[in-house]
Amino acid sequence: MADGGGAPLTGYGLRLCPRRRDIFEQMKGKVLGTIDGLPPLREVIRAHDLVARKQLGQNFLLDLNLTAKIARMAGDLSACDVLEVGPGPGGLTRGLLAEGARHVLAVEKDPRCMPALEEIARAFPGRLSVINGDALEVDVLAHLTPPIRIIANLPYNVGTELLIRWLSPPTWPPFWESLTLMFQKEVAERIVARPGSDHYGRLALLAQWRSEPKIVMHLPPEAFTPAPKVHSAVVHLKRLETPRFPADPAVLSRVTAMAFNQRRKMLRSSLKGLGGDVEALLTGLGIAPTARAEEIGLEAFCALARAIASR
Repeated sequence: MADGGGAPLTGYGLRLCPRRRDIFEQMKGKVLGTIDGLPPLREVIRAHDLVARKQLGQNFLLDLNLTAKIARMAGDLSACDVLEVGPGPGGLTRGLLAEGARHVLAVEKDPRCMPALEEIARAFPGRLSVINGDALEVDVLAHLTPPIRIIANLPYNVGTELLIRWLSPPTWPPFWESLTLMFQKEVAERIVARPGSDHYGRLALLAQWRSEPKIVMHLPPEAFTPAPKVHSAVVHLKRLETPRFPADPAVLSRVTAMAFNQRRKMLRSSLKGLGGDVEALLTGLGIAPTARAEEIGLEAFCALARAIASR
């Protein structure tokens, strides 16, 4: 009859006589807000005038069945605290709480969303904290207790930057045990890409060095309001307690940056800036100097970083 996000029954071409319309209006909130008894998200957006802003990378996911499904992709949340970044009007927030998250910290930069999120907090006493601010500036451990999972429909314009920050803390393992994040489909494919593919690059190496990433869900543009021009995908990244292969993070970052910034060049050319006899170094590690960055796997890049660090 209706999706969990509040698509009205009349939108499906139903015609209601006046008497039945009165009954429909009385029941509408109950029919559409079944996930938690709160109003449908479309009503929340109208009530608070939450027009999505392009400059904030906002695309709201209104189907509460989908938001609950995304929450389930992160596993059993009953014994976990959750950090959510960019909750907007709270669709995923409601999914997380309905799926049993122990406690949710929702960090939102857009102050217009605060009243809607505070309504959710009142409906789930003691289980939702809301902060109006930048997630990168919040002391997560001051608000949440491990184990902690990060689950978010990230704004498209900052999603990759946030992922890189979470994968590059000063010490490892980080405060989180898993990430369940929505990205543009192309970014998601870059995260899980393998050597030899067009999507393979630094993002794949960083993600796969310290976690086990997997695409767990695809979403079409029509799932969002407003509909973006691209498809989306949810990626689940389970952290590794130690990186897959030993390497100095700074050296590995430098080597991969040089290699992939000129990915069409042979490694003997793209890595000249390392100094010394690069060709001999590569040959000694069993890496063909004529190979290109996209042909080299994570283990070989880590071996190259170790060799450079030891020189």
